[in-house]
Amino acid sequence: MKHRFKMLILALTVAGGSMFFSACNLSKPEAAPLIPLKDFFKNPERTSYKISPDGKFFSYKAPYQNRMNIFVQEIGQDSAVRLTSETDRDIAGYFWANDGRILYLKDTGGDENFRLYGVNVDGSNLICFTDFPGVLTQVIDDLEDIPDEVIIALNKRVPEVFDAYRLNIVSGKMEMIAENPGNIQGWITDHDGKLRAATAIAEDGISNQLLYRETENDPFKVVITTSFKDQVGPQFFTFDNKNMYVSTNLGRDKAVIAEFDLATGKEIKVLYENKDFDVDGLSYSRKRKVLTTASYESWKNEKYFFDETSQKIYERLAKDLGNYEIAITGLNRNEDRFIIRTYSDRSLGAYYIYDSNTDKLDKIAEVSPWMNEDDMATQSPIQYTTRDGLTVHGYLTLPKGYTIETAHNLPVVINPHGGPWARDSWGFNPEIQFLANRGYAVLQMNFRGSTGYGKAFWTASFKQWGLTMQDDITDGVKWLIDKKIADPARIAIYGGSYGGYATLQGIVKDPDQYAAAIDYVGVSNLFSFMETIPPYWKPFLDMMYEMVGNPKQDSLQLAQTSPALNADKIKTPLFIAQGANDPRVNKAESDQVVEALKARGVEVEYMVKDNEGHGFHNEENQFEFYGAMETFLATHLKKEAK
Repeated sequence: MKHRFKMLILALTVAGGSMFFSACNLSKPEAAPLIPLKDFFKNPERTSYKISPDGKFFSYKAPYQNRMNIFVQEIGQDSAVRLTSETDRDIAGYFWANDGRILYLKDTGGDENFRLYGVNVDGSNLICFTDFPGVLTQVIDDLEDIPDEVIIALNKRVPEVFDAYRLNIVSGKMEMIAENPGNIQGWITDHDGKLRAATAIAEDGISNQLLYRETENDPFKVVITTSFKDQVGPQFFTFDNKNMYVSTNLGRDKAVIAEFDLATGKEIKVLYENKDFDVDGLSYSRKRKVLTTASYESWKNEKYFFDETSQKIYERLAKDLGNYEIAITGLNRNEDRFIIRTYSDRSLGAYYIYDSNTDKLDKIAEVSPWMNEDDMATQSPIQYTTRDGLTVHGYLTLPKGYTIETAHNLPVVINPHGGPWARDSWGFNPEIQFLANRGYAVLQMNFRGSTGYGKAFWTASFKQWGLTMQDDITDGVKWLIDKKIADPARIAIYGGSYGGYATLQGIVKDPDQYAAAIDYVGVSNLFSFMETIPPYWKPFLDMMYEMVGNPKQDSLQLAQTSPALNADKIKTPLFIAQGANDPRVNKAESDQVVEALKARGVEVEYMVKDNEGHGFHNEENQFEFYGAMETFLATHLKKEAK
């Protein structure tokens, strides 16, 4: 499988049928034991396991001086070798480049200008390949069949766009193989590692294009131009390198997996579709040259099997691990040794190695062995109807011991997700479990604009920041109150990034709704936000204007929906946390709100970390943030309503 580090462009991110409730048994259940805060947020003991291409070693990330570093261990042996000694910042991601060398990405202080490093499996020959200030590295193709090379993208020449380079990972020699004319947003290789396709923005700024060339010596030609609301998302080339497998919603509401003709720009056939959800994932066997699974997300991750061999492997794993969700996160070149990850809503799970030749399944590590999943809360899928008739799906997590039938008059934290063009998912979330352990119910909702629910649901969010998108959140609050789950006097709202914006807008638009609010790296002023976005987001500005609003044409609406410009309406106790190096939501977004509230004498706590960016990643900063959150919520939500 190819390892791809995809940048989440335009995403400000930091995861049933109807359910009817009754409050029949109001006796207070026995609470779970109070779990130390650090147990939720400290670094995993071991995580991010991968297997070497030859299947002889596995690697993982583990703490070294409180930062996540890379270790390698020979399979069957008891000791490991630490390859890296990073002490300022966690390693963000890594992969095996060949049998003897690992590559990894790391930024500085949260600036998201990731640099690419290489190190041998014995810890020697550590090199930073892209040591360019202010430059972001993306990995296009790890070139599994070319051991000493990878293809990367850098915005070194022009900050707004990424050129493609071929990099020798032993010598560090790098050459540009494709110069970006200014509109290309993604490069795509075929199965031979040739750079033969790209995604781009058309001249009008609001249309997407798929580009293709027959050989690397040919110029790129436009295959198809579509509205940015229509998706022709490349997955990978067909195995003969002639056509493309794509996730597409052309002519339909829900995205499907289809084969696409690169010569004619036409859809050849649909391979898999789901009537209720977008299908946006496709996997294949590199060795056997067959499609294996299509994937989509309902309230959980779902798979459709194309391939009997793959289906039998999952069925075999489910025999032993069926109480958990199962994910194959790595495999060797021969595809007979697999890294398996399990998880659930109450557990970060464990890693296993499965050998299909011997049918042997061995556990190699628990991710957080200090956590007892029996003390964790259940994350249940819910849905409700908005005031204008949309169905919103979400998750309700109740403190352990409560059921939907017995939950009554609880303190609640409303937790809108970031993005906003993302979604909440089912699985273990340390924030949610921490809040539930402290006695709070937590509601997460996939408001309009959340992804995976089709084109109409997504586009219903356009130019609705602070308007119907906010109403969807408020309608979730009302739903909880109507079900008598929430104590109306003890409701807080907390979110990060766009969720931080929704937090601020919530206490502007409904100042009497919330007893407390926590804004984590949130947008506050839609004018200044769009003026301070990272340079590589600027090609998307015309799309942002259509999705969020145009600062000139829609100035009145943006002024009315910018919390910083309406801070005179805020009276709710507020806690704000911000990274000083945030490249997506500039620190000035938080400063504006704090200054306006302090001038009026409104209570506001402000935490700024100079070594963080868009969200806190360093362990000690997370401890401090969540400790302050715990005290803040306890102060404002624990008092019983009279």
